[in-house]
Amino acid sequence: MDNTEYSDGIERSTAIQASRGRVWRALTSAEEFGRWFGVDLKGQAFVVGQQTRGQTIYPGYEHMKFDVVVERIEPMDLFSFRWHPYAVDPTVDYAQEQKTLVTFTLTDAPRNGTLLTVVECGFDHVPPHRRVEAFGMNSRAWEYQMNNIMQYIATYPGEHGRR
Repeated sequence: MDNTEYSDGIERSTAIQASRGRVWRALTSAEEFGRWFGVDLKGQAFVVGQQTRGQTIYPGYEHMKFDVVVERIEPMDLFSFRWHPYAVDPTVDYAQEQKTLVTFTLTDAPRNGTLLTVVECGFDHVPPHRRVEAFGMNSRAWEYQMNNIMQYIATYPGEHGRR
């Protein structure tokens, strides 16, 4: 896994031994995304310009909501959304803050694999009192989530990744 950090963003890459189509489905099917990301997105879809919301189901973070607005979907190449990074305090209204942009890109990798890269940028617009913590927590979280999607696809290599 390749880990890069900038003052304004985080980049993580991992090669997954699966077809681009399989990685794309795990990434852009909201229900599959929710399975590896730890969010209940049953019955939802990712649609450009629309909000997708779900309850976090990861132990210890059940109080958090997953709330994104899909920015772009370029089939088999790019998927992006905006969200409030590390919005974990239920007593804080994050609505007035600017969101960061999360972009996933897929490229071909050796042995019929897929290189998945995630970049989250826009931390310079996060309020100063929470910028360092949000950046640090998301930096670690993206490492974890890249491992999650890799393990998910290895465990559920089929067309729909059903459990």
